[in-house]
Amino acid sequence: MRTSLSNNIALNLPASALDQPSSHDGLAEPLQLSPRLHNSDLAPTRAEGRRWGKYSIFALWTNDVHNIANYSFAIGLYALGLGGWQILLSLGIGAALVYFFMNLSGYMGQKTGVPFPVISRISFGIHGAQIPALIRAVIAIAWFGIQTYLASVVFRVLLTAIHPGFADYDHNSILGLSTLGWVCFVVIWFVQLAILAYGMEMVRRYEAFAGPVILLTVAALAAWMYTQANGTIAWSIREPLSGGEMWRNIFAGGALWLAIYGTLILNFCDFARSSPCRKTIRIGNFWGLPVNILVFATITVLLCGAQFQINGRIIESPTEIIASIPNTLFLVLGCLAFLIVTVAVNIMANFVAPAFVLSNLAPKYLTFRRAGLISATIAVLILPWNLYNSPLVIVYFLSGLGALLGPLYGVIMVDYWLIRKGRIHVPQLYSEDPNGAYYYSRGVNFRAVAAFIPAALIAIVLALVPGFHSISPFSWLVGAGIAAMLYLIIAKRQPHYADVSGESIAVDNVSH
Repeated sequence: MRTSLSNNIALNLPASALDQPSSHDGLAEPLQLSPRLHNSDLAPTRAEGRRWGKYSIFALWTNDVHNIANYSFAIGLYALGLGGWQILLSLGIGAALVYFFMNLSGYMGQKTGVPFPVISRISFGIHGAQIPALIRAVIAIAWFGIQTYLASVVFRVLLTAIHPGFADYDHNSILGLSTLGWVCFVVIWFVQLAILAYGMEMVRRYEAFAGPVILLTVAALAAWMYTQANGTIAWSIREPLSGGEMWRNIFAGGALWLAIYGTLILNFCDFARSSPCRKTIRIGNFWGLPVNILVFATITVLLCGAQFQINGRIIESPTEIIASIPNTLFLVLGCLAFLIVTVAVNIMANFVAPAFVLSNLAPKYLTFRRAGLISATIAVLILPWNLYNSPLVIVYFLSGLGALLGPLYGVIMVDYWLIRKGRIHVPQLYSEDPNGAYYYSRGVNFRAVAAFIPAALIAIVLALVPGFHSISPFSWLVGAGIAAMLYLIIAKRQPHYADVSGESIAVDNVSH
């Protein structure tokens, strides 16, 4: 049953919630839940009935790892001259980093049961948390529109393969998109809205369905290409790199892989909050990240090596191989699989985050569903195909914003793990009491902001200024490290941190 909490509820926390060795002694005092900070979508999830098990997390990462954009990135490593074992090592390093940082974020969500905008209140303050939340939301909304457009392109290929006559509607231009393009875009847009309309439980089910579909598709595609190349592949396009240049590219590839996951590392708690225990997250992440990424790297090498062995050409995306399949049925099935996974990735990476963030801006008026509709509408209004076709926007705007994610992660993780050692008073995350643990100064922790700003500026310079091209792949790590060290030095410490569960104000998991 959904738990509903109205505005300014005076909630008497039960003694069991406060009677913990790490919490304050004595009787509980009434806690006011602020309508500016709380609604049932932002509330903690009840521990009982959490449904994101090991397979759900594995399927989540299977979809994300095997998406078209990641294959294009890995194929780029092959085009740089890295050989097969070097690509495996590079992505293996990236997988280990992602696994470690994702676990840290996931454990936070699992313990507190709260989404990313609320997690951010711990370190940035109940109102200062809007800074990291909005940065994450702007990136997500832009990429949601772009990924919806890319999915619609695959849908267009699928439709014209089924009925070539549809191509007649693909030559005009309405605001930069053809009639067929608009139809495909709107259809994909509505499909994603329909899935989100049923909340996070439907997201879990869709991700669980899509994961095996894409895994079987790319495995079959790799096997087919291997047979087309008569069982031999080109392990590199030329004499493999060696020495310092080789190792620089290997570690750069690993660091860039971490940066690719910089958005999800921040808000993985949006999903982990629905997991029953740490072990579930650890095992699901292990099979979904390191193991899955190594399978992904192997498939990439097979696809690239087989194609280069056949005609000496380097592909840019696995969709090029699918488009060249002579059998219409298999071509349609391949397009359908990549369409399914693109939608799955877009929902998890670019829809869930802004829905929670916009709900966090006005909890009294915006539920998760309403906020999701608003973010999806904005994604259409920005005409994302124009963004995607503008290198200036992609490189300087979205990459610049992406460089801010590392410093945000550094501050949040240091505050939670090293300063507070995981001791959080969850109900006070929803209180505007000036004496509350996360009120700081007018709701903002200016020490966290002071650690974030210089680290963010350095990360942006490293990411965007051409003179730092050789170290730009490491901008996420550098930014996170600087912000973490600065905050560790300047953070205000207390002798005691209360550790109070959010169970007393939690809602059923199926409500989200």
